[in-house]
Order: sequence, then structure tokens, then C-alpha cells
Amino acid sequence: MPLKYHEQMDRDNTLKLRGLLQELPPFCRCFFRAIEPRTSSRTRIAYAYDLRVFFQFLADSVPELSGKPIEKFVLSDIAGLPVLRLEEYMEYLKYRVREQEELPEDRASGRKGKGKIEILNHEQSIKRKISSLKSFYKYLYRDQLISEDTASLLILPKLRDREIIRLDENEVADLLDTAESGEKLTERQQRFHEKTALRDTAILSLMLGTGIRVSECVGLNIQDLDLNSDGIRIHRKGGKEVTVYFSDEVERILSSYLKARKKMPALSSSEDALFLSLQKKRIGVRAVENMVKKYASAVTPLKHITPHKLRSTYGTNLYRETGDIYLVADVLGHEDVNTTKKHYAALEEERRRSARNRVHLRED
Repeated sequence: MPLKYHEQMDRDNTLKLRGLLQELPPFCRCFFRAIEPRTSSRTRIAYAYDLRVFFQFLADSVPELSGKPIEKFVLSDIAGLPVLRLEEYMEYLKYRVREQEELPEDRASGRKGKGKIEILNHEQSIKRKISSLKSFYKYLYRDQLISEDTASLLILPKLRDREIIRLDENEVADLLDTAESGEKLTERQQRFHEKTALRDTAILSLMLGTGIRVSECVGLNIQDLDLNSDGIRIHRKGGKEVTVYFSDEVERILSSYLKARKKMPALSSSEDALFLSLQKKRIGVRAVENMVKKYASAVTPLKHITPHKLRSTYGTNLYRETGDIYLVADVLGHEDVNTTKKHYAALEEERRRSARNRVHLRED
């Protein structure tokens, strides 16, 4: 029996992580075993990449470690590092130069890069790498593998509030109209449009009408769609299975697409996939990202719209309609409602302001 999409992704990520661990010091493996029960395979891969950057920094910056292969590092190499050295690492993260062949995407594709590549990390990326380092040191200290947790003294960089980009109502309508008609696409894009119009409209409608993540969308099987109850069964982060419901408008579009999908030939590994690529395989995350970019660039070129922005658009519309932040958090699959509040704080302020004339002290 073929693996489900999320099971296949876990399998692939687990194998990928094993390869990454071969490039890290042996003492890192106990850390990854410890976090395995409470993290996703994708999160553990991110930790592995982050730690590899840290150890490469040490190999490049600490004289005693110069020329020493990362996989040969021992605990004593990091146990006595002063906070000043870790602060230098934070500074290093802002801008660094690496050999191009070391990039993960080159390794995954089999390409061989040439020369060096410059990497400029943004605040969010730096914060994540420092958080990974803090978690790593905290584990080593808790399990008495080191005598001092110097990383705990690091202060995480303060993130500036970023404007949350969403689609306006008219832009949502224009996006779907363009996906259906292809009118605003380039001549080259229109050549393929007839083959993908129904699928693209179904994907965009489903994401805008439910707020599901792009990984949840591409992982859908035909059996996960129930047109009788107007719901889809998806796998959230952490493997939790939930049913998300969609509107009658979305149901009509999905119903039309499903009739066409059942007539589409598919490779044996993708026979159950709801959404297919032109190569008759399950459509991938990158393909959906490119598809969203294509239509959004035609409709609203000044906004950088991604699948996550479609999710934000749905959350915004749902909150405006219901005013229930807990409902929004539940539907979007946020474990902590504070995460939702942070994203929709501006709308909360808008609602509070709108209440100023609701209560009258005296009759006019």
C-alpha cells in the first residue's frame, strides 16, 4: 500500500536528516533523538542546517579549530566558548560567504555550483538560528554534558513589526477571474493555461476559502474530499488529522474539478492525488508557489503574494466576519491563540475603534 503524502514526506525527511547528521559532530545525535518526539521531521532538518552553520563559523573563526573537520568536533570544543564568541556568531550571521556547492538545494538537485555565494540573512532567519543554538545548548546543559549554558545569555534580536500583506476583496475576485480566463497572463503563460485553468482555480479557491497551508493542499488525496459534507480531511503539523469545511461557492468549483480529475491519467505513485502536475504526478509545493506568483503578479504586481498570504487573506476575512479570534485560531490550526492575535492585532485595533460610537450616554 503506497504511503500517504505526509508519511512519504516524513520518510524522505528522515533519510535526509540521517545524511545531514553525518556532517555534524557525533555528540549532536543525542540532541536530535531527544527532540524527535516533540518536533516534526522538517523542523529537525532546519535544526541540522542551523547547527551546521554554527560549527562552520567555529571552524572559520576559532584559531584552535582551524582546519578541523566539523564531524571531528568534540564537546570540549564548544563547552568553554565565551558569550563574546557567540555574539560574534550573531554578527557573522548577518552576512556571510559560502562555497556554492555547500548549498542544500544544490545537493538535493545534484548540481555542482562554482565559486562562492554571498548570503544576507534577515532578522527572522538570524533569530531562528540563534533559537536553534539556544535549544541545543540548553539540552547539553540539562543532560549534564556541559557545565555551563552560555547560549542562554544571548539576547535574541528584536524583530521589527512587518506589514502583513493580504489580498483585498477586489484582488481576490481578480485573482480567481484571471485563473479562470487567463486574460491578464503573458502570451507564453496562456499557452499552458487551458490545460491548468480548472486545476489552478480549484487550488486557489480552496486555499482562499479554507486558509489551509500549501503543504496541506498538495497532500490532499481524492478520498480526502467529501462534497456531501463540504469538507476536506487534512494533516496538520504534528500529524493531527482534522476536517476543514468550505463554502458552497468553493464546493461548486471543486465539484467541477473533481469530475475532470477522475478522467485524468496519473502515474501509479500519484493515482490518489487530488491535484496533479502536467507531468501526471502529485503537484508539489514549489509548483503551487510558482502558480500563485504567476496569477498574483498579473493582478497585483506591487504585492508579494505567496500561498501563505492567501492563508492570511482567509484569516483576515474570517475574523472580520465573525470577530472570533479563537475560531480563527482553531480553523487555521494555530496551537496558541496568541500567534493568531499577533497576526491580526491591527484588525483588533480596528474593531476597538469601531466601538467608540456604539454606546450612547444620552439620547440625541
